[in-house]
Amino acid sequence: MLRSDSSRSTLNRVELRQLAYFEAVVRCGGFTRAADDLHVAQPAISAQVRRLESELGVALLARTTRRVALTEAGELFLVRARRVLAELAAARDEAAQVADVVRGSVAVGTTGVLGGYDLPATLAGFARRHPGVTLSLRTGLVDALTDDLSAGAVDLVLGPVHPDLPSGIHATALAEDRLVLVTPSGRAGGDLATFADEPFVCLPVGSGLRAVLEGLAGRLGVDLPVRFEASTPDGVRELVAAGLGVALLAASAVERPGAPVAVHDLVPRTAHPPFGVLRRTALSPAARALHAWLVGGRA
Repeated sequence: MLRSDSSRSTLNRVELRQLAYFEAVVRCGGFTRAADDLHVAQPAISAQVRRLESELGVALLARTTRRVALTEAGELFLVRARRVLAELAAARDEAAQVADVVRGSVAVGTTGVLGGYDLPATLAGFARRHPGVTLSLRTGLVDALTDDLSAGAVDLVLGPVHPDLPSGIHATALAEDRLVLVTPSGRAGGDLATFADEPFVCLPVGSGLRAVLEGLAGRLGVDLPVRFEASTPDGVRELVAAGLGVALLAASAVERPGAPVAVHDLVPRTAHPPFGVLRRTALSPAARALHAWLVGGRA
């Protein structure tokens, strides 16, 4: 058994390399093989293991001319030694990951549809975790931002994930969403076709929402004329609240506080492209870390 009166000063004199040499001797089945495995001279390994035993005041290995075997104390100590070495390896891995992103910059593009995702809090949390990374943020329509992503002008894009992504762009969905019909307060809802003669408010051509509206109109065989455009979902909502028309919006865009409108489920219920993060195949270490942070929901 290990001596029960081992003092803290004695333990402080035990070196990590002694633990590593001892573990290697046991794992490899002898001093010679351990020396080959660690690329260290055998006498150095033997000396350090003897020093370790001296510091502990107990024999860890029973030596014979052909092999070494663990003593009872050695068996107990091996469990602890391997635990320490494993923790050290994990700490080194984490430190290496942090070192990869100590410096760098990441440009993020985002649309107005965030699916209820708290982007400011999420970016602030990442900035505190990686103060050496410079973040920048730009907003726009998903088509333009996807083009920026392909061209390398931004590293990541947050917004609706549409199915027809360009080659080399990958998406991770973060939250589901659905389409709703938005009318001025007090107006009743109904089948989308019943609003065929109403003026519609929508995002500009090139937005995913505009493409969705045009696709639904085509499938219904009706004209849903866009009379008013706004650059953001909040702008669409304000125009509808003013009585200038009706609109389709993602449910998440009208669940937050804003101009008073009436919200109606579409019949039949219609999914909105999910909110997610878009990326290129190759990412810098800083962008890769931010992508992992966003996907992990580390707000």
